[in-house]
Amino acid sequence: MNEKLDVRNDECSYSCDIRSCGHTYSCELCNMAFSRQRNLITHERIHGDERPYKCDVCKKAYSRHSHLITHQRTHSGERPYMCELHNKAFSYKRSLITHERIHCNKCPYTCDVCNKAFGHKTNLTRHQLIHTGERPYTCHVCNKAFSQKINLKTHQRKHSGERPYVCDVCNEAFRGNSSLTAHQRIHTGERPYTCDVCNNAFSVKSSLTKHQRIHTGERPYTCDVCIKAFSDNSSLTKHQRIHTGERPYTCDVCNKAFSDKSSLTKHQRIHTGERPYTCDVCNKSFSDKSSLTKHQRIHTGERPYTCDVCNKAFRQHGSLKTHQHIHTGERPYTCDVCSKAFSKKTILTTHKFIHTGEHPYMCDVCSKAFSRKSRLIAHLRIHSG
Repeated sequence: MNEKLDVRNDECSYSCDIRSCGHTYSCELCNMAFSRQRNLITHERIHGDERPYKCDVCKKAYSRHSHLITHQRTHSGERPYMCELHNKAFSYKRSLITHERIHCNKCPYTCDVCNKAFGHKTNLTRHQLIHTGERPYTCHVCNKAFSQKINLKTHQRKHSGERPYVCDVCNEAFRGNSSLTAHQRIHTGERPYTCDVCNNAFSVKSSLTKHQRIHTGERPYTCDVCIKAFSDNSSLTKHQRIHTGERPYTCDVCNKAFSDKSSLTKHQRIHTGERPYTCDVCNKSFSDKSSLTKHQRIHTGERPYTCDVCNKAFRQHGSLKTHQHIHTGERPYTCDVCSKAFSKKTILTTHKFIHTGEHPYMCDVCSKAFSRKSRLIAHLRIHSG
């Protein structure tokens, strides 16, 4: 470390050019110069592994005390920087500065591909990776690549099991701060993202983006096996498991495996008996939200799915697809025993009982069993008179 030449000039900047400033401390590794010894000591931690300031909540360590203070706002929710025009608060000063550029029309950094403007140069650099397809950050465990370093850090917590962001209402923990923020809107009911076509509101921006594709018809994600297109990447990922046969989500009670996490969560409610979604009209409860949505159409009379051939309307998309087989003559469900084909999966299931001899529908009066539910219903009339 260089000897201090003169420290009387306190107006010398935090770091300065050693060639133009005669009273500095200089880093031996990169020659960056500082007016104060403590600033040099802090800087040298960049080159080493020393991180003496540790968060007492998640144990994350930092080389500077100021970085620790900033990080701790993640846990405390403190937002000390306030925009006076919108009364909006921020955890970081740089976030406030970037925000103020939005309503002051100060977005000096423009993408030369799509002309989108940004208030901060790093945001422009990050955005341009969308156009180049570059993913410079790679996970050393599974080799998955990311365009942003923060996405890599969040992803790596899948391998480490770390969930440092905890909801102060229900104690559910999350890998990323954005996931926690989105989750907290369940408790607050906040839905800040609104569709400008139908005014439907969403708690996260990605849900709005996905929803808007209903209006535009956009399906940018295409399966490279069967060319089927999807409006969002997660739907494509789930679909591709049809071709690969991958079922990465396993029930720890019965070991049944599923291709997506939501199906596993829905299945697990069979074991727990949980039915968290309740109809506000008749109080009937359901294990998943989609079943509640379908049920509510009984009360509203809504039939949003219309056949483009005969204009018949249906409450469920699956019912429309099954109906359309009447017009196309398609019979996509084939028996693997006798090769007979059917237009509905439920008819195929009932047909297979012929081969298996199974009679799953039993009369609780006389214990007579039937292969079809309709035959059990007809039989019950004998007892009822």
